[in-house]
Amino acid sequence: MPPKTRITKEMIIDAAFDIAREAGAENINARTVAQRLNCSTQPVMYHFATIEELKKTVYAKADGYHTEFLLNMDEINSEKGRKEMMLVIGLNYIRFAIQEPQLFRFLFQSGFVAGDSLAEMIDSEELNPVIWPMQEAMEMNLEQTKKVFLTLFLFVHGYASIIANNSLEYDEELIAAQLQRAYKGAVLAVQEEDK
Repeated sequence: MPPKTRITKEMIIDAAFDIAREAGAENINARTVAQRLNCSTQPVMYHFATIEELKKTVYAKADGYHTEFLLNMDEINSEKGRKEMMLVIGLNYIRFAIQEPQLFRFLFQSGFVAGDSLAEMIDSEELNPVIWPMQEAMEMNLEQTKKVFLTLFLFVHGYASIIANNSLEYDEELIAAQLQRAYKGAVLAVQEEDK
């Protein structure tokens, strides 16, 4: 019977995730992961044929972590959160950029994002856990919800990108007011288009 593997695939993914979170995904390589796990590079290369494959796996883990962060159920299940789900999710998106700037850059500024266009991104399955609760809260059909989401995403992503790159101080009151204005405008525009 072969000996048990001491370094598992999950351990490697977790170590690489921690590296991405602390130092940036560009620092994920066999040597840095092996150092974090206090092992040779052999287990890393055994479980992942390439570092690109490992980064894609870590990207998926980071994407799931980001989705959980956006859908913070304590906030969304509050009375305010149910009424203003788009605002809560938008602010959570910006808070993620503040609290996890390295992961934010990995997810949205590294070339790993799903799809080559905004239309592909909006239609990707990875976005469903965010879009569906919004659709329910907004009481709009899926296409209307996606249109409103796209407008708000561009607005919120701009703020988050500037903040994640240390170029703008976070002013939640100002950003919330601007996000509310953008949301109302997007809803009105979608309703106007559908008349």
